[in-house]
Amino acid sequence: MKTTWTNYQSCLAAEIKSFLEHKRALGRRFWTEESALRLLDRYLADQGVTHITGVTQELLELFLASRPRSQPRSYNHLLGVVCRLFDWLGRQAILCNSALHLRRRRVTAQRIPFLFDAPQARKLLEAADQLPDNPRAPLRGISYKTIFSLLYGLGLRVGEVSHLTWKDVDMVQHLLVIRKTKFAKDRLVPFGPRIEEQLQNYRRFREQRLGTTRPDDPVFSFIRKRPVHPCTISQTFHSLFSQLKLPVPPGVTPPRLHDLRHSFAVGTLLRWYRAGIDPAKRLIHLSTFLGHVDPASTAVYLTATAELLREAGNRFERYAAVAVEETSR
Repeated sequence: MKTTWTNYQSCLAAEIKSFLEHKRALGRRFWTEESALRLLDRYLADQGVTHITGVTQELLELFLASRPRSQPRSYNHLLGVVCRLFDWLGRQAILCNSALHLRRRRVTAQRIPFLFDAPQARKLLEAADQLPDNPRAPLRGISYKTIFSLLYGLGLRVGEVSHLTWKDVDMVQHLLVIRKTKFAKDRLVPFGPRIEEQLQNYRRFREQRLGTTRPDDPVFSFIRKRPVHPCTISQTFHSLFSQLKLPVPPGVTPPRLHDLRHSFAVGTLLRWYRAGIDPAKRLIHLSTFLGHVDPASTAVYLTATAELLREAGNRFERYAAVAVEETSR
């Protein structure tokens, strides 16, 4: 049975609250991290630990063992959150040193994402457009077609699309204002004529059916003026993908909604290669567009595909040919 959250109850209650306040003052949301620290707080309270000195290495090891994590990434995240808490306690002189000294688990296999090419993305949009309305979801087809267009065409996160309001859509300057993103910052995302046409059509159909939109209204909502929840968007995506029966290449994991954003990043890199643009010089631009803190975060998206390897090989051959010609003079 799921335990109802009340408040921090352990001997670290005040310290955990201060740690979270410190991180959020720096602009971090720390939502998933707070969930992990709630687990730690509940464990310490259940174990009857009454003083911070009772939080030992052995006790923290037992806590980690009590939270089974089959995937190294999930285990390392939990361990990392707890380590950051105790490192902070050490820097604040609340503890003499960190009580936790454990190694992270080795990540032996990276997830290979499903990358949509243009024809596959077009099939997804066409399938979305055919979704029938229901009493709780009018304009369901054009809504999801527009949502998936923004995810694939602009590389937005699903939460960013879900929280868009009409005041965030600037049709004059062709900009989307993305507010309070993953890293608690706003950013501007420009869009081209195709996305403009999609948004204009969607708004026209919506106003014809549901009346005039107000600036604070969610761009994507069905009932009660509430935005469509990201989980609902994800469920619709998985349902459509199963209907399309697109082949999943060997070694590639089943597609997730986030793979549309991934596909945008890889597609952008591929276009740069084909246009003769040096990707290394443009990576900071893509990082800014996607709302990443640094280019290293963006590099995670740039999966090596057959097309990318072929274009990179062609680029190397051109440079090598020039170098050989110069040395032979």
